[in-house]
Amino acid sequence: MAKFLREDNMCFACSARNPIGLKLKFEQDGDICRTYFLAGPEHQGWNGVLHGGLVATLLDEVMAQWLWVRDIITMTAEITTRYSKAVPVGVKLTLEANMLSDRGRLVEMAGRLILPDGTVAARAKAKFLKMDPEKMSKGELKLEQNRGRGTAEEKPDK
Repeated sequence: MAKFLREDNMCFACSARNPIGLKLKFEQDGDICRTYFLAGPEHQGWNGVLHGGLVATLLDEVMAQWLWVRDIITMTAEITTRYSKAVPVGVKLTLEANMLSDRGRLVEMAGRLILPDGTVAARAKAKFLKMDPEKMSKGELKLEQNRGRGTAEEKPDK
């Protein structure tokens, strides 16, 4: 595994060292990656409701961890989150992820946020781009050009 990519151990989502991080811990259950999160009032947007950006972050991280534990080094290229129910703070949330497809450099993933009663409150689908760990370790995190299919905004800075 490319451990050198996380030598500083300050990942916002999963590091135990990051003082403002989420400190998520993950488990693998066959083809499912799972984590749990108990949101507090500091994580809310509307009163008593988990901030939607944090919902997307949690879903992104559980999908990324599914790949990471399998030594698939990626960066999120695209994520779409569907919110179907307000997510309350103060309850134990379950987040799960699984792979949908692996097409060369692009991996498609699915994630879901599950409330204690079993209701799926949010779903995400994401595309992850496989990266060269050597380039990442040298700070070369620019995504490669999309072979003419991307817009000017999607092209990396020189």
